[in-house]
Amino acid sequence: MNISFRQLRLFLALAETGSVTAAAKVMHVTQPTASMQLKEMAVAVGMPVFEVVGKRIYLTEVGQELALTARAIAQSWDAFEQTVDAAKGLARGKLRVAVVSTAKYFMPHLIGSFCKQHPAIDVSLEILNRDGVVQRLRDNLDDLYIMSMPPKDMNLGDEAFMPNPIVVIGSTSNPLARRNAVPLHELAQHRFIFREKGSGTRMAGDQFFRQKKFRPDVRLELGSNEAIKESVAGGLGLGVVSLHALHGHRKENGVSVIDVQGFPLPSAWHIVYPAGKKLSPLAQAFKQHVLQQISRRQR
Repeated sequence: MNISFRQLRLFLALAETGSVTAAAKVMHVTQPTASMQLKEMAVAVGMPVFEVVGKRIYLTEVGQELALTARAIAQSWDAFEQTVDAAKGLARGKLRVAVVSTAKYFMPHLIGSFCKQHPAIDVSLEILNRDGVVQRLRDNLDDLYIMSMPPKDMNLGDEAFMPNPIVVIGSTSNPLARRNAVPLHELAQHRFIFREKGSGTRMAGDQFFRQKKFRPDVRLELGSNEAIKESVAGGLGLGVVSLHALHGHRKENGVSVIDVQGFPLPSAWHIVYPAGKKLSPLAQAFKQHVLQQISRRQR
């Protein structure tokens, strides 16, 4: 099978953009050239690797396998280039990190301090809900992934690096905000505002409530911590969020942590990647940077 590395890069661009025109732009070739090379690849494979349905491109089953192979080859080559650069005393390349949305409250600072040490590198930071990050993890699209609830059905390299306490919040005018050790059963009188199903915070909260046989009265399910905080501040109910969503404070912008028995829930932030994946020198350096920076903060 005679397929060049550049053709594999082109096919990978097609898989990631879903467009021949966009893939051509990524690879800095004309659209006719990209189309011709993709056709040559299909001939070399001996089976269709993508199909066009209603002006949209879909990878065939063989094409999906080819994309996984192309991605693995490209990542290995990028790691080799970084190894050569490191041997020359250089630090350049591209670091890809995907994080769940709550991690946006602390990860940019860690990435910023890393970039100060390595000013020649480029960073791609994807901030998504947990389902989005898990899907990128399954597709092996990034170097490292930051989340609080890693999937249990995957074999992962996994290091917990920082606590992620889960707390109950209410409006600052809520009488519960001025009490200590509020019994959980008293919250049955209040409506709740939760993150969407599948988020790490929601999973931790649901697990705790099931254990305590407590059924919260859910008024809203929202896709961001900011929306939850605004709704709670407006008096629509109680929220369950990571303390990081309040920037580590117990009170912020009209909401306050409520001291509920059993809370804060113990949770942790994890830095993960597929267990069989060989991390690039840049990814290894960033992982160590995160662990060292957090360790210093916790001393």
